[in-house]
Amino acid sequence: MVAVAGKRVLVMGLGVHGGGLGVARWLLRHGAKVTVTDLASAEALAEPIARLDAFAAELGAQVSYTLGEHRAEDIRAAEMLVVNPAVRPDSPWLALARSHGVPIETEMTLFFRACPGPILGVTGTKGKTTTTLLLAAMIRQRYPDTVAAGNLRVSALEALDQIGPQTPVVLELSSFQLERLGEAQLSPPYALLTNLGNDHLNWHGSLAAYANAKRQIMAHQRPDGIAVLPPEQAREWGGGRQGVISYSLNDLTADATVMADGTFRYRDVVLFRRSDLRLPGEHNAANALAAATLAYQFGIDPAAIAAALHTVTGVEHRLELVATIEGVRYINDTTATNPAATAVALATVPGPIVLLAGGADKNLDLAALATTIANRAAAVVLLAGSATPTLQALLQAQAPALPVSGPFDDLRSAVQAARALAQPGGAVLLSPGCASFGMFQNEFHRGEAFRHIVRELAAVCAGEQAHGTPAE
Repeated sequence: MVAVAGKRVLVMGLGVHGGGLGVARWLLRHGAKVTVTDLASAEALAEPIARLDAFAAELGAQVSYTLGEHRAEDIRAAEMLVVNPAVRPDSPWLALARSHGVPIETEMTLFFRACPGPILGVTGTKGKTTTTLLLAAMIRQRYPDTVAAGNLRVSALEALDQIGPQTPVVLELSSFQLERLGEAQLSPPYALLTNLGNDHLNWHGSLAAYANAKRQIMAHQRPDGIAVLPPEQAREWGGGRQGVISYSLNDLTADATVMADGTFRYRDVVLFRRSDLRLPGEHNAANALAAATLAYQFGIDPAAIAAALHTVTGVEHRLELVATIEGVRYINDTTATNPAATAVALATVPGPIVLLAGGADKNLDLAALATTIANRAAAVVLLAGSATPTLQALLQAQAPALPVSGPFDDLRSAVQAARALAQPGGAVLLSPGCASFGMFQNEFHRGEAFRHIVRELAAVCAGEQAHGTPAE
């Protein structure tokens, strides 16, 4: 565990997901002298600042703030810098810290160094949250105190006090978090990769760099580490290591696969049956197979794995049914922030779909997404953002007859437009295929706004039906 008592620690990036807040509270609890610096204003961070100040007051401590900017003097005065994953690795502020010999940590590097229990790490381009929650549910069948944290908007450091040597910890890990863990030569002893595709190229610069960030989940394991990977990565990353296990729904030569009789197997062991699945879609069958394979390697028996699958029926912000209004399902898939995730949603949701799509650019190719939309969506309502004009032009070129509305810079107006286009038996699907920045703080803010608007609409429609008045 890194010693922080009495040290001047600068937390760079308080953020709104809870990670920065959890880091600062953990540092205060362990006696550090904390300064928080964030490019956001005090107004934008009012809620986490109020919570942090209240916590500090309980300890008889005080937090200093530099908001709306970063300052060189804060870096030079620090004895440790703890950075948010959103701080770029090539940031000049990190270069300044290194030049002054200031150690650089993240929430995850601190957690890995301090955690006494076994860590199971999950990453991937798509499906990592669902797979993390499936894996945690399976592990809890034997270890009820299992902790799930990481990129789930749950601070891992905040959970340390409830973790003992026998407490399993299931962590969702983003490419940003893994990049920093790799720099510190830290990998979880149990690792899982759901899949690997194009994402975050605006950050990593290339698919090769993005893939290398993901590879850090198993790059620094000990020889007895376990890594559950798709076949291609098992071959490329595994190097013949015994603990590398491949899984695939389509490749019968993989170590774990699904058989024609509907059994999902690891070699000769039946882990579960298709009838045990409660989550829709082949992508979730793959997520369940990956989670079950790693859970089995962790010592969870197949009966417990199957029992856990019965308990996981949906995941927040991922193909989440918010309401059914006038025969139309309103589905929140806001975490589809890349084209591949939206393609999966379009393949999974039945009936005619009015798709809410568009947003901020991540330097991803949208041509294949436009083709999928043209083939599957009944209509499209576009949200404003830097990627939207490209998507709009592609749709116009590929499917000139497809009804396309927008772009809208107001989500309520976009939902109203989608409602006007929707058909009974169909769906209004928020699955943007793009990042959320510009209109929203993050994808979760986007999903929560969608929920709020849809639930308001459902209440209005229910009231109108109760009074016998037609909905507008």
